[in-house]
Amino acid sequence: MQFALIDESRYAEEMSQTVMPALAACCDEGWFDPSDAEREAGLTPLAPGADPFASSADGSAAHDGKLHYLCYDVTKFANLREPGATAAFRGAVVLSHGFTEFAEKYSEMIWYFLLNGYSVCALDHRGHGKSARDMDNPSLVWIDDWRRYVADLAGFAQTLGRSYADGQPLHLYCHSMGGGIGAAVLERYPDLFDKAVLSCPMIAPATGMPNWLARTLSETMCALGMGRSRVFGQTDFDGTLDLGSHPYSSHARERWYHQMRCAHAEYQTYSAAFEWVRQSLRLSRAVLDRESCAAIETPLTLFQAGHDVWVLNEPQNRFVERVQAGGGSARLVRIDDSEHEIFSMPNAVLGPYLDQILEFFAEPISESV
Repeated sequence: MQFALIDESRYAEEMSQTVMPALAACCDEGWFDPSDAEREAGLTPLAPGADPFASSADGSAAHDGKLHYLCYDVTKFANLREPGATAAFRGAVVLSHGFTEFAEKYSEMIWYFLLNGYSVCALDHRGHGKSARDMDNPSLVWIDDWRRYVADLAGFAQTLGRSYADGQPLHLYCHSMGGGIGAAVLERYPDLFDKAVLSCPMIAPATGMPNWLARTLSETMCALGMGRSRVFGQTDFDGTLDLGSHPYSSHARERWYHQMRCAHAEYQTYSAAFEWVRQSLRLSRAVLDRESCAAIETPLTLFQAGHDVWVLNEPQNRFVERVQAGGGSARLVRIDDSEHEIFSMPNAVLGPYLDQILEFFAEPISESV
């Protein structure tokens, strides 16, 4: 590693005084219209629906139905001459975040990609961040069809991602729900990305019960017209941070993410509607289809956490095995002492994780296959 990780003892100070100003200096913010990509995937674009932020001061009413993104130009970043930054331009990374997350949460990871010569294009998935909403309650996430997530991400990568890659490699970095979406993109758009990292991907969610039972329950609730209702036992975001539920993570990082969430109402998604659960389980079944796994041509590395309570590990194993059986290049890396968000772990875990990602992206394609 040619650059220094952020000092956890001075984390908030370094993020606020160094990282965030540098990111702001090279960031292009915009709204992506997913209509064409959705039509090409056989989906009817959704009409603008409920949006709890439609009257906000940032003019979000003018972006009905569109998806918010942050794109970071490594050429502009290089002009800042940050210590440890490479002079090489290595292409672009498309970033796909997890359930109830938002693109800006990944500011530290984006910083490291920029230091290593990659532009970064990060999309707020539908129902998340500043993107189009379909629910009055800003804490609740709903989606009508998992294929919409897939079409949106693919369309974003084909346009903004390729533009920022500028003829150089285009890679994918995705986490949790974003990893399940990313896996489906790799199956349906096999020549879109040069490399892909799936970090604790939601190949199958952990629902708190056997997933066959969760599938039956969610299908039943949706059939009864409860698809937009909150899943039992979940609540609105209330601003509470329980560090006791993150015994292995970097508490400095957890506090930073939480403060960012508290400061922005758009970042306070927190619970699932029954339709989201139904679609996540349908996504899982589709991603694990043997023929779909065999269609993957993009070399991929899947990182698995030993203390993951949000997604299931065994389906990740099956996914990698099926990609390999179909002739694809897939590697599984298990990090025993990590929670679900490996990028939130202490530097002792984060450093080797980053090293492996960057080495994988830098390998010639022939060595990854």
